[in-house]
Amino acid sequence: MKSYNPTSKSRRQMTNVTYGGVLTKTEPTKSLTFGFRRSVGRNNAGRITTRHKGSGHKRLFRDIDFLYDKKDIPAKIKSIEYDPNRSAFIGLAFYKDGDRRYVVLPKSVKVGDSFIVSEKAELNPGNRLPLRNIPVGTFVYNVEIKPKGGAKIGRSAGIFAQVVANADGYTNLKMPSTEVRKINENCWASIGVVSNEEHHLENYGKAGRSRWKGIRPTVRGTAMNPVDHPYGGGEGRQGRGTKRPKTMWGKVTGGRKTRTPKKYSNLFIVSRRKTGKSKTIQ
Repeated sequence: MKSYNPTSKSRRQMTNVTYGGVLTKTEPTKSLTFGFRRSVGRNNAGRITTRHKGSGHKRLFRDIDFLYDKKDIPAKIKSIEYDPNRSAFIGLAFYKDGDRRYVVLPKSVKVGDSFIVSEKAELNPGNRLPLRNIPVGTFVYNVEIKPKGGAKIGRSAGIFAQVVANADGYTNLKMPSTEVRKINENCWASIGVVSNEEHHLENYGKAGRSRWKGIRPTVRGTAMNPVDHPYGGGEGRQGRGTKRPKTMWGKVTGGRKTRTPKKYSNLFIVSRRKTGKSKTIQ
């Protein structure tokens, strides 16, 4: 991590990932990028559906390959790059047939390293195999939920899932949330842990840096008026004043289960995630 001299109050605690010794290229490959307009928390009518989002620096979209449909063709990593749309590092992969694609990189992979998408691939970081061919205890990322559906699980910086069992046509995966879930054994996954594992240690340090990221300010409920929030009102600083914590719309939070009782994927959950301070990933 990179820290700064305390030349101001915000600089004192500001930290950043050291990109200098990791990234090998500053400009993306033009043929794999295109402009786009971020939703910034608005729906198709322009109304706010997610608060505290908006503005931010303009971004160029990198076309990341999550399908990995080029089977049994080796590829070599030619560059390690920054992607403003995700927390992990991406790499430009040159396939042996001449195709070029961006992929999410695992930790410890360097320029010049190779990977392959194959049922008979070795258990090396970056290689991609069906879950049925991955032994118990292996760390995986870029996991499919449905066969040929593309990677959906384990794509953020420093994240991984762990194979804990293979039986009855399903693979039990321990998710980053500690939930254990059954996934079809014909789904594919990449070996390793997602790159940029220090991302969660970043401290923005000042409000302006959050605005660059497109994060708008959050106002505390207790600082509002009674008409705007259940915690609002009162002289000076007041406590919550309600028996249970609530959202600004009065919905109870903090302990009440909100998952749909008849959700379609309930039958795939072997054990629910652990919550609270005691949550750890073994």
